[in-house]
Amino acid sequence: MATPGPTNSITDIEGLSVGEAQDSAVDTGVSVIVCDRPASAAVAVAGGGPGTRETDLLRAGMLVQKVDAIVLSGGSAYGLAAADGVAGELGAAGRGFALMDQPGVPPTPIVPSAILYDLANGGDKDWGSQPPYARLGRAAFQAAGDKVGLGRAGAGFGARAGSRPGGQGTASIQSADGLGIGALVAVNCFGSVTLPGTDCFWAWPYEIAGEFGGRRPPPDYRTDPDDWGAAKFNPAAGMNTTIACLATNAALTASDAQRVADMALAGLARAIRPVFSPVDGDTVFVISTSGPAGGTDPLTLTRLGELAASTLARAIARGVWQAGLSSA
Repeated sequence: MATPGPTNSITDIEGLSVGEAQDSAVDTGVSVIVCDRPASAAVAVAGGGPGTRETDLLRAGMLVQKVDAIVLSGGSAYGLAAADGVAGELGAAGRGFALMDQPGVPPTPIVPSAILYDLANGGDKDWGSQPPYARLGRAAFQAAGDKVGLGRAGAGFGARAGSRPGGQGTASIQSADGLGIGALVAVNCFGSVTLPGTDCFWAWPYEIAGEFGGRRPPPDYRTDPDDWGAAKFNPAAGMNTTIACLATNAALTASDAQRVADMALAGLARAIRPVFSPVDGDTVFVISTSGPAGGTDPLTLTRLGELAASTLARAIARGVWQAGLSSA
């Protein structure tokens, strides 16, 4: 039977670390997933209002299809600068892509990123010409390790999940035959993560060992298909988004990783309603820390995609649970 890894976090996947940095005055934060060595990667974008950097590089046929790190950030478009801080740190360590070694020519760190909108959450955004995100990116990189924050942490520090506090979530799963999947997510969705009229998560069928409260629907529960429950009021374009990174120890080509990313989007749909709306920028990255090595057979790839979806759903619920529902 598949079970969570030792820490029930994305760092249960060998070959990566996670760093976080927050600015409580601004009410925002950054999370970075750092790969020990370049990792095969892909991205799936399903929301109508995404904010991303270097995602075109991950499409089939592009020159570079491995990454050095993935950045998730608050700050809307300002938050894309968090990857500048991470790239600077990687470059200083000699990390990055180069067609050939040339004296005096630094390699180029490959750091795709995605952002969420937390500009209207009440924090002090009077930063003039110096937004904090490059600084936060550097700080998150320098803090990278095996511990991952839940709730108000990292990119989810200033997030909202519908009308409830949002946050950062993580989860992992390991199959009996050694397949591993880990998820890291910042939940800032327009939709609700709970069933209308309850504190039960939409993701409840996937919960393991009471990891997000063990709440279940009332007997014979029914809901109106047009009732969105605790969604945000008066949504505006670009003011929402759930951004995530999944990692696996399975050997994936870039094409394999794309299929897992596409399947992993189902995890958002299992945990949030509505999702993929015109006012969300939902984006999911997938990285393989084992490298291509010939790729993965179709049946194993199918298993990985399904494990990715359920693990992402669990991570979403864990993040929101720790952000506030656990004390409700």
